[in-house]
Amino acid sequence: MDLAILWFALVVLCWVLFAVLEGFDFGVGMLAGIVGRDEHERGAAVRTVGPVWDGNEVWLVAAIGVTFAAFPDWYAALLSGLYLPLVLVLLALAARGVALEFRGKVDTAQWRRRCDVALGVSSLVCAAGFGAVIGVATTGLALGPGGAVASGGGAGGALARSLSPLASWPAAAGALLGVLAALLQGAAFLGLRTTGPVRVRARRVALATAGVTAVVVAVLAGVAAPVAAPVALLAVVAGVAAALRREATAFAAASVALLAGVVAAFVAHVPVVLPSTLDPAYSLTIAGAAASPTALQVITIGGVIILPGVIAYQAFSYWVFRRRVASGREVSA
Repeated sequence: MDLAILWFALVVLCWVLFAVLEGFDFGVGMLAGIVGRDEHERGAAVRTVGPVWDGNEVWLVAAIGVTFAAFPDWYAALLSGLYLPLVLVLLALAARGVALEFRGKVDTAQWRRRCDVALGVSSLVCAAGFGAVIGVATTGLALGPGGAVASGGGAGGALARSLSPLASWPAAAGALLGVLAALLQGAAFLGLRTTGPVRVRARRVALATAGVTAVVVAVLAGVAAPVAAPVALLAVVAGVAAALRREATAFAAASVALLAGVVAAFVAHVPVVLPSTLDPAYSLTIAGAAASPTALQVITIGGVIILPGVIAYQAFSYWVFRRRVASGREVSA
């Protein structure tokens, strides 16, 4: 197999793992203050992701690192064209980590409530930001010769280059879908990992979010889009399964729906990895954006050694923390 194609598949895999694993983290962060009506219930919701959220973020590091090493031109164009939005998302990720880690450091209800608000807002920004970035990257940037992103000229050219894509329709659609996907996944995960009132409310949220998600996917993607119907159907399956107390099925369906959407975004224009909105001739392709054959050979050796270990460790951590978290004063079904 061509190493460039192999590494493109691995890049997609890393971004998909990040999207799916962090998707329910973002969803739980947004929902903790909604499905949790008091301090005990909100704490139970947060504890469902407490042992795993930082491990899930490893896949962001892996995705960025693999993209940089295997496709430096692709990486450079994305960072050049979306630098400020990505910085905002990274700051939101940092705020989310602080809210999670410091929530229990001060033993007052007011402090924990502030951390819960920070967690909800930062999770919302992360989900919407990554959705917007994927939406923009799918439709393309203003790439010129050599993969350089056109600034548009003027005193604010560089600023406009980085911010103008966020004012586009693909960015708005991506942001909305990102938030809905995270909410659906997060609600299904809370239903799967909790007992008591949080579990009951999470099932209701999953059912409501599933219906909205299915409609939005059908409207935004278009009924003719090959991936729209399966993703909408999976969202409906997730909602129905949650209502029937089949939380494992609900979470699996929500996760597969998100997986399908992200994969579809990455492979929409293959072999083009980043379309140019100025001229299709300037678009970046798998072969054109890839590193040298020697570099690909070297990182392949490292990938064979490192990636299986990361996957095995993360699978083990999920197995260790597989038990439900009780959200009621007394454990209930």
